[in-house]
Amino acid sequence: MTRQEKDAVEHAARKAANLERMKQSDPEPSLGSRLGQIGILGWAVLVPMLLGVVLGRFLDRVADTGIMFTAAGIFLGAAIGMHAVWRWMHRQ
Repeated sequence: MTRQEKDAVEHAARKAANLERMKQSDPEPSLGSRLGQIGILGWAVLVPMLLGVVLGRFLDRVADTGIMFTAAGIFLGAAIGMHAVWRWMHRQ
């Protein structure tokens, strides 16, 4: 075995050992944890949308505009919720 081959094998062994240590110190989240994250993200979008519906319905009744403000509230709430989710995901 040449010196380069020995170095390559030694490097691969060190890399495998480092990966194993990293797995033990920072394990993969469980399925329940992942589902909890999905639930949090869903609520982060849903709550602003529902608030947009409530505010939009109120404004539609006051201004007698049909569903114009309700539709705008849904879109605005979805945009706010998606932005919050995007920021949360990039913080993780």
